[in-house]
Order: sequence, then C-alpha cells, then structure tokens
Amino acid sequence: MTKKRVVVGLSGGVDSSVAAYLLVQQGYEVIGMFMKNWHDETVVINNECPWVEDSNDALIVAEKLGIPFKNIDLSVEYKQRIVDYMFSEYENGRTPNPDILCNREIKFDVFLKAAKQLGADFVATGHYCRKDVVQKDGKAIFRLLAGKDPNKDQSYFLCQLTQEQLSMALFPIGDMLKPQVREIAKLADLITADKKDSQGLCFVGKIRLPDFLQQQLKAKTGKIIEIDVKSTLFSENQAENQQENNNESNFIEQFNENISIEKLEEITKTFIFSEKDGKVVGEHQGAHFYTNGQRKGLQVGGKPKPLFVVATDVVSNIVYTGQGQNHPALNRKGLFVKNTEIHWIREDLTMKINENRTYQARIRYRQPLVQAHLYMREQGLFVVFEEFQQGIAAGQFVAWYDGDELIGSGTIN
Repeated sequence: MTKKRVVVGLSGGVDSSVAAYLLVQQGYEVIGMFMKNWHDETVVINNECPWVEDSNDALIVAEKLGIPFKNIDLSVEYKQRIVDYMFSEYENGRTPNPDILCNREIKFDVFLKAAKQLGADFVATGHYCRKDVVQKDGKAIFRLLAGKDPNKDQSYFLCQLTQEQLSMALFPIGDMLKPQVREIAKLADLITADKKDSQGLCFVGKIRLPDFLQQQLKAKTGKIIEIDVKSTLFSENQAENQQENNNESNFIEQFNENISIEKLEEITKTFIFSEKDGKVVGEHQGAHFYTNGQRKGLQVGGKPKPLFVVATDVVSNIVYTGQGQNHPALNRKGLFVKNTEIHWIREDLTMKINENRTYQARIRYRQPLVQAHLYMREQGLFVVFEEFQQGIAAGQFVAWYDGDELIGSGTIN
C-alpha cells in the first residue's frame, strides 16, 4: 500500500517538530518545509524571531527524523497579502489580525499549493486544534475543533479556513497538552525540545508596532480627547454599572426572536465622537497607531483611573479616551458583520435571512467563549453577547462555536 505523503510546515519550533515526528511514527511519507516570510530586523524586538536560526533548527529536526527538507521563500506573497494588508487596515483606523490572514492566505493557500506540487496528500502544522469528518446527506463535512489543551487552543487563528483547506489539513498535536509535546520532543532527542515558544506576528516575531507602521504611515501630531463617563452621548442604560446590566433578564429581553432591526442597530452601534464631546488631555503622534481598548502608549497621567482608547478618528487624527475599564464607550454588548465579511467553515450551517441562533463566541485569541445570539438580517449579521465585551475594534475577527466546533467567523465592521 502506497504511503500518504504529508508536507509539514517546520517552523523551527517544538510544536511543528513533534507534529513531524508523530507523522513519521504513524507511517506517513513526510517532507519538512520551512517557510521564509517577510522579515525586517529594524522593527523586530530583541531578535525574537531570527529566521536563520529557525531554519537551521528545522533542518536539524528533519535530519534527525530522516525526512527530506526544503526551504521555500514566500517573502513576496507575505508582503503583498499580510504586510500590505496591515498597513492598509491601520491607515483606515481598523485593527487587523495578521495571524488569521497568515493561516488563510499563506499556510493554507500559498504553502498548500507548493505542497501539492510535491505530490502531497496533506499538509500538517503544529497548531493546537483538531479536525474530524462527519457524513451529511452522503457528503463528507470537515469539522474544525478546539485543541485539547485549554491554554493553547489555536482554533481561533484558523477561523477563516474553508472546507477544501480543511480537507487537506492535519493537526497531529491537537489532542495533546503542551507539556506532553515537550516530553515527546525530549524522548525523541529533538533539538527544539526546550526551545522558547515564538511570539508576535505570524512568522515574523515580536515587532515594534509604531516603528513597523512608520515605514509607510508617517507620524502626525494630534489631540487626545477624554470623553466623560457621564456624557449625554450615552443613554442612561449604558452609563450604569456594566454588571447591573449584565443580568439574565436583560439578556433574554435582548434575545427576543422578534427583536427589531432598530434595537439590533442600537445594541451593536459603534460610538462616533467629535472634538466638542470631550476635553483635550494630551497629544499623540498618529491616530492610526492606536486601537480600541488600548491602555499603554497614551502617556497621559494624573487621572484617578487609567485611560483607555475608546475610539479613533484617522481623518481628523484624534484619539478618544475614557477613564476606567467600565467606561460605557469601551464596553459593548454587540457587533455587526457585513454580508461580504461573513465566513462559514460549516457551509451547510449557513444562516438564512431572518434566522436566529445561539452560539458561543470570542473576539480575540485565548478569550473565554461567551454566550452569544446571532441574528441574520438583510443588512448583515448582528452578534449580541451575554456579557459586555471590552475593546471591540473594527477589523478584528469574531468567531462562533458550537461546543468545541468552530462554525464560522466574520470581520467586525
């Protein structure tokens, strides 16, 4: 019987190393491939992700496992699809998630196509997530499931994958806990067993975001304006303590099956401020360098409570802030996703117009899942949470789950 061929994305880290090791043990024909992506040493912090060292470690792992090893340079594609995307999003006052795009556009597109040229039946990565398949109406449906390690589950980063991409994906360590992965690496005598986990931008490492953005987005002095928590811009309901509004009866009332479109728009609206709505408390060097929910980098002191960014206006170059993490402009119960930005991993579960469903959802990696109700309307998808969400920002991704299974996702408007 001919062995199935798998191309593993060897990053030079312990997770992908163990993924390759397990596949060899399971009898696959394994090829290791290292992806070189965009890299700029001038904005990387403390040489956190030196690609040369990572490539060498990946090669040593491949030699240890006795598998072929290849390097592939995806710098051009990464620059076009990820870096330029980041510049564009920040310039327009939005907050991108490059890791999600990296998986959709690089690992499971460009890299997948390169693997196919090598005759691969599958591609494998060191993600902490799982995949299975169910039959529905005689058709195979691939399911993306959360990783068994609750501290490392990376399913959120794969929330934009398609059925076709999932059909060729393998996640060998998805059923394991991180300590188990390191123990396997030690027993297999892999050089990456004790290597520190990489952090920061996908395949680039930790970056100095202002330095990174200033490559294309110039610094521009502007005003920092504080919006008072008692502002008449907020309804009495919004200005109350968030916990008092967070009770079950309020949740049920909002989840009325016949809720009006006006009510949904009220719950999910984005606050829009003008200079006259607050007072100037400082200066910044560019509104596009800030994002909703941000606390660090404002350099404004002397306040009873810490200042948080509650909104930015890149046209007027103003950063709006509010005191304390319970500020009504910082916490919202809902968000909106345009029709063109809705993505269903489970295409068979696509919601119809005027359909309502209850799922669990998150808006950022490692955030605990929160009960949420989804309302599909002609205008798009309205997502209303059981609990207030802090720092919802346009450009980020919301992902919704049914238990362990990631059903779909969307870009927040």
